[in-house]
Amino acid sequence: MMSEKQGSISDCGDDLFTSLEEPLLHHAGSEARMAKSDEHMLAGSTCSGRRARDSRYSVLVFPLLAALLLVAAMLCCAVVFRMASVLTGEEMFMSSPSTAARHGGLRASYTPKSKEPSEAELWPREDSPWNESAWESLRTAFHFQPPNNWMNDPNAPLFYNGWYHLFYQYNPKEAYWGLISWGHAVSKDLIHWLYVEPFAMVPDQWYDENGVWTGSATMLPLLLDGRGRGPSITAAATTSLEKEEQKRRWQQRREGDAQLIPGIMYTGSTNDSWQVQSLAFPSDPWEEDGLLVQWEKVADNPVLFPPDFINVTDFRDPTTAWWDDKRSLWMMVIGSHLRPTHTGIALLYQSADFLNWELVPHKFLHLTQGTGMWECVDFYPIPTSGEPRGLDTSVSEWAGGVKHVLKASMDDTKLDFYTIGHYDTESLTFTPDEEELDLGSGFRYDWGRYYASKTFYDPLLQRRILFGWVNESDTRDDDIIKGWSGVQSIPRQVWFDNLTQNSLIQWPIEEIKSLYNRTISLTSFTLESGGIFKVEEAQGAQWDITVSFTKPTLHVEQGPFMDDDSGGAVAPFFMGCNQNEILSRGALGPFGVSVLSSEDLQEQTRIYFYRLFMQENSTSNPSWKTLVCNDLSRSTMASHVDNGTYGGLVTVLQDEDELMLRILVDHSIVETFAQGGRTVITTRSYPTIALDRLANIYLFNDASTSIEVRSLTVHELSDINIHYIN
Repeated sequence: MMSEKQGSISDCGDDLFTSLEEPLLHHAGSEARMAKSDEHMLAGSTCSGRRARDSRYSVLVFPLLAALLLVAAMLCCAVVFRMASVLTGEEMFMSSPSTAARHGGLRASYTPKSKEPSEAELWPREDSPWNESAWESLRTAFHFQPPNNWMNDPNAPLFYNGWYHLFYQYNPKEAYWGLISWGHAVSKDLIHWLYVEPFAMVPDQWYDENGVWTGSATMLPLLLDGRGRGPSITAAATTSLEKEEQKRRWQQRREGDAQLIPGIMYTGSTNDSWQVQSLAFPSDPWEEDGLLVQWEKVADNPVLFPPDFINVTDFRDPTTAWWDDKRSLWMMVIGSHLRPTHTGIALLYQSADFLNWELVPHKFLHLTQGTGMWECVDFYPIPTSGEPRGLDTSVSEWAGGVKHVLKASMDDTKLDFYTIGHYDTESLTFTPDEEELDLGSGFRYDWGRYYASKTFYDPLLQRRILFGWVNESDTRDDDIIKGWSGVQSIPRQVWFDNLTQNSLIQWPIEEIKSLYNRTISLTSFTLESGGIFKVEEAQGAQWDITVSFTKPTLHVEQGPFMDDDSGGAVAPFFMGCNQNEILSRGALGPFGVSVLSSEDLQEQTRIYFYRLFMQENSTSNPSWKTLVCNDLSRSTMASHVDNGTYGGLVTVLQDEDELMLRILVDHSIVETFAQGGRTVITTRSYPTIALDRLANIYLFNDASTSIEVRSLTVHELSDINIHYIN
């Protein structure tokens, strides 16, 4: 079904496209809205003029028109025949009459750029090591993923009226990217999820026809309209009295006294592939169940067009907004880049009413040359003292001290980098604490296959929660056969590392313990050089494993592990966690844990420590680091999937006498947390033998000296059995 804008000018034939381009050509804020308001009048006058001109030539062209009509009729017949065998837009979105009714008859269409092979053409595949049962064994049991098809970025996670909400980029038709809509799930504990129907948003307007892309939620204070019901959040305050009332409401929000409802700002890809920002609100935020099933896009969409100094396809993924008390303005960041210098930028916008936005005079919150396009930017405060906790995004001052985290997903490398620094509320700029740890050269959330992450503040438990997309590392043909692609990581709590004073800690949320159903514990034993230890009665593919080793004290290597000429903190990843480096044994490793292992060890995913470094010219409190790696080189007998080795350095403090790993194993995903979560690695494994109860756990020591195992704890985890909410 066409949008109102499209329907009003559709009688004008070719002028439809001209009229829709009008607002895109005037992309600077207020001009864009003026262009949209004049759209109907311009279209009508154009049609009238055309009819007047055509009347003078009707006698001459009538025979030609008759012939054209005949050709058109033949083409229509062909189209109707084709549609009989192609899934329509309505069928894509409406799997049942009840779903269609709740959508209000919504229709959308999608035409793939190229014909995809059908399942019948791909399955069974002679060169595939998996059958249908094996593919089912590789599907995760306690990570969130939709029942089928493609999923990528986590979107707008939030807590509202007793429920956690997770939205996500979703293709409702196929197991590859396309027809991007917003899926929706809810949970009481961030572990046990329920699918919500219908989809939260679908590409049904001209401004998001090519996809409802990534966005964020902001909890907004409720301003009542004349009926005492319904959000008038987007109504601009005009009088001084209204402005004072608005300011009071915003202050109530800060103090937790105002009723809040979520507003979503998201990127839409228009019918001309421009990237624009639009708003949506829950249709009925007062519904008793708090599920936020229905969402409405505001009539004024889009509310932001790309500024004229960037490319129109480089303007996406707005952040959660924060309230600036000093200016009584909302602030928000959108990612982009400056193509001539390949500079990644965080564009900073401000608004008094959450509807009318303008770029701040200096344009940027932060920028870094040579980093390319910044996607899925995130910006949030963290307290620097006290117990691990989070802060509301609008907090800029805290009694125990506060810093800010700026994170960007790098489109060039598909890696999530973050930096910690100072947000100046006067100049509205962000400055990293350490220049060498700026975005693109410093810390990563994850050293594996992890991207497009998003945090939110959990007001229930006062913590900052992180989600991230974990993509597949098999082939697209495999994804089409199995019918699904993409997993969300286990939600992680993030907080400032008070010990290193320059990085974050990431740790699986406590609620994962609700899945524990049996435990195996061992303490104090030695692994000799070359030794292998099988963990008895640990057959399966769903585990939470914690192991600690006594830190070796001899043969510590001294060297510049942070070599600026080699790319800063990133260099050791390329120099250390690769097959050429780990072939030789050393005094420290490799030693660690082997998971998803077949009985004969033909297949195994190895997680290990390797080598220990102490920085040259260190002070009395030297900086020690070790490599931690996820090694996929023997993870599968299949030859066409990723078999690389992922990893990076992790800090080991001088007074820490143990090396610790926590490993979450869920069939085809392995998440590793080293040294209490200072370094995290997420990878995918696709065994052909070590499936389900044929998968084993081993400890191994390939170091040249013996290693002391202090403790080993293995928890088997239950399925979460996601289903649709009634």
